[in-house]
Amino acid sequence: MTTITITVKLFAAYQEACGVSELQMNVDDGATVATVRDRLIAEHPQLAQWRDLTRFGINLQFVPPEAVMHDGDEVVLIPPVSGG
Repeated sequence: MTTITITVKLFAAYQEACGVSELQMNVDDGATVATVRDRLIAEHPQLAQWRDLTRFGINLQFVPPEAVMHDGDEVVLIPPVSGG
């Protein structure tokens, strides 16, 4: 299977867990944005609480979890953010 390279922008809890604001990730061609979330949760189990609350974006557009990524896409994972 072919792989693609995406850039993942991390915010709030994702950024805290991963220790970076951005990372490059190789995924299978045809993978969905939910794949990125699930991989990060597998690597950082403390993120599991955000699984069903995370919003997704591809190239500055909000997308559903089943949206398919393409090579070079910029993917954003946005957990709920509390303001103050």
